[in-house]
Amino acid sequence: MKLLLTSGGVTNASIRAALVQMLGKPVEESAALVVPTAQWGHPMCGPASVRRLVAAGAGSPHLAGLGWASLGVLELTALPTIGAERWVPWVREADVLLVDGGDATYLSHWVRESGLAALLPSLTDTVWVGVSAGSMVMTPRIGTSFVAWPAAPDDSALSVVDFSIFPHLDAFPSNTLEAAQRWAAQIGGPAYAIDEQTAITVVDGTVEVVSEGRWTRFG
Repeated sequence: MKLLLTSGGVTNASIRAALVQMLGKPVEESAALVVPTAQWGHPMCGPASVRRLVAAGAGSPHLAGLGWASLGVLELTALPTIGAERWVPWVREADVLLVDGGDATYLSHWVRESGLAALLPSLTDTVWVGVSAGSMVMTPRIGTSFVAWPAAPDDSALSVVDFSIFPHLDAFPSNTLEAAQRWAAQIGGPAYAIDEQTAITVVDGTVEVVSEGRWTRFG
């Protein structure tokens, strides 16, 4: 699987160019599935925010609204009830999974519980575009300050990559560089703080930063 890990989505020309390179074809010729699951685990999200995401229009211009050839919704909480024989072909036929933000521990739980985690290693050509929690879920830890799901046992995630991500740098009053430094000290491993104009790509184990904004690496 190819990873495009972002804070705010495909927000500028550099990130879009990286996405097209990973897809191997234009966005307008690519089939996408949007994954809203992380939103249900965060107290600030709900039906209205999920609707904005899946509407594929002005409410989500940097993710669902990029101009995909086709766009469907993959709700992970439903997958265990419908059988892998139905949903696995949906995933295999998609060029890209658009995984939105919310709570990364909730998302991590459902990536595993749904069976998607077991499928990911075989999706060698599929692109995972993460936004916020959709990116953090691929890391070993998200940091306790980012856990909003009350049932989360800890701050661990999927450990697909070996670094952690502090998103929304400078986007909120609480997401300062100083706060990121304190967070990184708690994480205790390789980590990045990225703003809304930055993405981290991971292809065949090679990690690169694509940015028209501000970012920093810790550890």
